[in-house]
Amino acid sequence: MMRRLFKPLWVLLAVIFLIEAWLWDHLEPIVERVVARIPLRAFKHWLAGKIAALSPAMTLIVFVVPVILLFPLKLLGLWLLAHEYWVSAVSTMVVAKFLGLGVTAFVFDLTRPKLLQMQWFAELHEWVLALRAKAAALVHPIKLRIREALRGDGDGLLSRTLRTIQRFRKRAHEAR
Repeated sequence: MMRRLFKPLWVLLAVIFLIEAWLWDHLEPIVERVVARIPLRAFKHWLAGKIAALSPAMTLIVFVVPVILLFPLKLLGLWLLAHEYWVSAVSTMVVAKFLGLGVTAFVFDLTRPKLLQMQWFAELHEWVLALRAKAAALVHPIKLRIREALRGDGDGLLSRTLRTIQRFRKRAHEAR
């Protein structure tokens, strides 16, 4: 009984986790392109050289620094939200989210080999990857049902409604 009550919560958490993972995967190449266009490539090589000289524990500090530096931006977003500057608050939080994920992906790419030398971090990394696979498996049947409904293949209300809309659109275009 309790398991059925918590399933929607687990699905929601899985979706949020997968959105974060998707953003991570898709923002890293964007950050790479930005780095390629502005003179950050030299900075990346310089930073990679400095990281190579650090111990794994010190590399962890380098990995955490972007999170700390972006924290005030997130606080600003919360302050704007508290003072009902809705558009500014949402914009600030979205920028902070994308910037945070992008920069963290960039820094993680540089620090990953050193971080994975620490046993606990390697285990945490494997656990997160396993959690990501589990979340994808949990959400996969729901994604299939949504795709089926959007194609109009299913028997549910959404599928029937979409088929009706498609027929209406087809008739409207044929009437022209």
